[in-house]
Amino acid sequence: MFAKSKQQIDKDNSNEFGKIESQELIKTTALENPNTSHNESMIPSRIKSPPSLLSNDLFIKGNLTTAGDIQIEGTVEGNIKANLLTIGQNALIKGEILADEVVVNGKVSGTIKGNRVHLTSSAKVEGDIIHESIAIESGAHFEGSIEKSDNPLAKSITKGPMAVG
Repeated sequence: MFAKSKQQIDKDNSNEFGKIESQELIKTTALENPNTSHNESMIPSRIKSPPSLLSNDLFIKGNLTTAGDIQIEGTVEGNIKANLLTIGQNALIKGEILADEVVVNGKVSGTIKGNRVHLTSSAKVEGDIIHESIAIESGAHFEGSIEKSDNPLAKSITKGPMAVG
Protein backbone atom coordinates (compact mmCIF):
# COMPACT_ATOMS: atom_id res chain seq x y z
CA MET A 1 0.00 0.00 0.00
CA PHE A 2 2.67 2.59 1.05
CA ALA A 3 5.73 0.63 0.06
CA LYS A 4 7.79 1.50 -2.98
CA SER A 5 8.33 -1.19 -5.51
CA LYS A 6 11.69 -2.91 -5.51
CA GLN A 7 12.68 -1.24 -8.78
CA GLN A 8 12.16 2.22 -7.29
CA ILE A 9 14.23 1.30 -4.25
CA ASP A 10 17.06 0.03 -6.44
CA LYS A 11 17.05 3.31 -8.30
CA ASP A 12 16.37 5.75 -5.42
CA ASN A 13 18.54 4.22 -2.64
CA SER A 14 21.55 2.98 -4.56
CA ASN A 15 24.83 4.37 -3.34
CA GLU A 16 27.71 5.56 -5.49
CA PHE A 17 28.68 1.96 -6.25
CA GLY A 18 25.19 0.97 -7.35
CA LYS A 19 24.47 -1.17 -4.27
CA ILE A 20 21.14 -1.03 -2.49
CA GLU A 21 20.98 0.13 1.12
CA SER A 22 20.15 -3.26 2.65
CA GLN A 23 18.09 -2.07 5.64
CA GLU A 24 15.73 -0.09 3.42
CA LEU A 25 15.27 -3.12 1.17
CA ILE A 26 14.49 -5.40 4.14
CA LYS A 27 12.00 -2.92 5.61
CA THR A 28 10.23 -2.45 2.28
CA THR A 29 10.16 -6.18 1.57
CA ALA A 30 8.66 -6.80 5.02
CA LEU A 31 6.04 -4.10 4.39
CA GLU A 32 5.11 -5.65 1.05
CA ASN A 33 4.71 -9.12 2.56
CA PRO A 34 4.25 -9.06 6.35
CA ASN A 35 4.18 -12.87 6.53
CA THR A 36 7.83 -13.20 5.53
CA SER A 37 10.54 -14.34 7.92
CA HIS A 38 12.00 -10.82 8.11
CA ASN A 39 10.25 -10.10 11.42
CA GLU A 40 13.59 -10.21 13.25
CA SER A 41 14.92 -7.45 11.01
CA MET A 42 12.03 -5.21 12.05
CA ILE A 43 13.20 -5.37 15.69
CA PRO A 44 16.11 -2.98 16.27
CA SER A 45 19.34 -4.61 17.34
CA ARG A 46 20.12 -4.35 21.06
CA ILE A 47 22.25 -1.29 21.61
CA LYS A 48 24.30 -1.17 24.80
CA SER A 49 22.63 1.40 26.99
CA PRO A 50 24.51 3.74 29.31
CA PRO A 51 24.80 2.71 32.98
CA SER A 52 21.89 3.40 35.29
CA LEU A 53 22.86 6.17 37.71
CA LEU A 54 21.62 6.27 41.30
CA SER A 55 22.44 9.78 42.51
CA ASN A 56 23.94 10.71 45.88
CA ASP A 57 20.60 11.89 47.33
CA LEU A 58 18.96 8.51 46.66
CA PHE A 59 18.42 5.87 49.39
CA ILE A 60 17.23 2.43 48.34
CA LYS A 61 16.19 -0.33 50.73
CA GLY A 62 15.80 -3.51 48.72
CA ASN A 63 17.55 -5.58 46.10
CA LEU A 64 18.71 -4.31 42.71
CA THR A 65 19.01 -6.65 39.73
CA THR A 66 19.98 -5.77 36.17
CA ALA A 67 21.73 -7.33 33.20
CA GLY A 68 23.23 -3.91 32.50
CA ASP A 69 25.58 -1.54 34.27
CA ILE A 70 24.90 0.52 37.41
CA GLN A 71 26.73 3.47 38.90
CA ILE A 72 25.75 4.11 42.52
CA GLU A 73 26.47 7.41 44.21
CA GLY A 74 23.85 7.10 46.98
CA THR A 75 23.00 4.50 49.64
CA VAL A 76 21.72 0.98 49.04
CA GLU A 77 20.68 -1.45 51.77
CA GLY A 78 20.18 -4.70 49.91
CA ASN A 79 21.81 -7.07 47.47
CA ILE A 80 22.97 -5.89 44.05
CA LYS A 81 23.36 -8.00 40.91
CA ALA A 82 24.70 -6.34 37.74
CA ASN A 83 27.10 -6.68 34.85
CA LEU A 84 29.33 -3.72 35.81
CA LEU A 85 28.85 -2.07 39.19
CA THR A 86 30.63 1.20 39.92
CA ILE A 87 30.37 2.41 43.51
CA GLY A 88 30.98 6.14 43.80
CA GLN A 89 33.28 7.78 46.34
CA ASN A 90 30.43 8.92 48.61
CA ALA A 91 28.28 5.81 48.11
CA LEU A 92 27.40 3.31 50.86
CA ILE A 93 26.38 -0.28 50.13
CA LYS A 94 25.14 -2.68 52.82
CA GLY A 95 24.54 -6.07 51.25
CA GLU A 96 25.92 -8.72 48.92
CA ILE A 97 27.27 -7.71 45.50
CA LEU A 98 27.32 -10.04 42.50
CA ALA A 99 28.74 -8.56 39.31
CA ASP A 100 31.00 -9.45 36.44
CA GLU A 101 33.05 -6.35 37.25
CA VAL A 102 33.01 -4.28 40.46
CA VAL A 103 34.79 -0.96 40.91
CA VAL A 104 34.68 0.29 44.51
CA ASN A 105 35.41 3.93 45.26
CA GLY A 106 33.13 4.22 48.32
CA LYS A 107 32.04 2.08 51.27
CA VAL A 108 30.83 -1.50 51.12
CA SER A 109 29.68 -3.58 54.06
CA GLY A 110 29.04 -7.11 52.82
CA THR A 111 30.32 -9.81 50.49
CA ILE A 112 31.57 -8.93 47.03
CA LYS A 113 31.52 -11.67 44.39
CA GLY A 114 32.88 -10.67 41.01
CA ASN A 115 35.02 -11.87 38.16
CA ARG A 116 37.01 -8.62 38.26
CA VAL A 117 37.12 -6.56 41.46
CA HIS A 118 38.93 -3.23 41.73
CA LEU A 119 39.31 -1.38 45.03
CA THR A 120 40.47 2.18 44.42
CA SER A 121 42.48 4.23 46.91
CA SER A 122 39.26 5.71 48.38
CA ALA A 123 37.54 2.30 48.87
CA LYS A 124 36.47 1.08 52.31
CA VAL A 125 35.33 -2.54 52.32
CA GLU A 126 34.23 -4.61 55.33
CA GLY A 127 33.41 -8.11 54.17
CA ASP A 128 34.65 -10.98 52.09
CA ILE A 129 35.70 -10.78 48.45
CA ILE A 130 35.42 -13.78 46.14
CA HIS A 131 37.01 -13.01 42.78
CA GLU A 132 38.70 -14.29 39.66
CA SER A 133 41.03 -11.28 39.51
CA ILE A 134 41.48 -8.41 41.96
CA ALA A 135 43.27 -5.08 42.05
CA ILE A 136 43.73 -3.14 45.29
CA GLU A 137 45.19 0.35 45.08
CA SER A 138 47.42 1.78 47.78
CA GLY A 139 45.28 3.56 50.36
CA ALA A 140 42.26 1.27 50.05
CA HIS A 141 40.85 0.03 53.39
CA PHE A 142 39.84 -3.63 53.50
CA GLU A 143 38.77 -5.84 56.41
CA GLY A 144 37.75 -9.39 55.60
CA SER A 145 38.94 -12.38 53.62
CA ILE A 146 39.84 -12.71 49.97
CA GLU A 147 39.28 -15.92 48.03
CA LYS A 148 40.27 -16.58 44.43
CA SER A 149 37.76 -18.63 42.44
CA ASP A 150 37.47 -19.65 38.80
CA ASN A 151 33.74 -18.92 38.90
CA PRO A 152 33.04 -16.52 41.77
CA LEU A 153 29.48 -15.73 40.68
CA ALA A 154 28.45 -19.35 41.13
CA LYS A 155 30.16 -19.72 44.52
CA SER A 156 27.67 -20.09 47.38
CA ILE A 157 28.31 -18.37 50.67
CA THR A 158 27.91 -20.41 53.82
CA LYS A 159 27.60 -18.55 57.08
CA GLY A 160 27.80 -20.28 60.40
CA PRO A 161 28.07 -24.02 61.07
CA MET A 162 26.60 -26.43 58.54
CA ALA A 163 23.97 -28.84 59.81
CA VAL A 164 24.90 -32.48 59.75
CA GLY A 165 21.99 -34.79 59.42
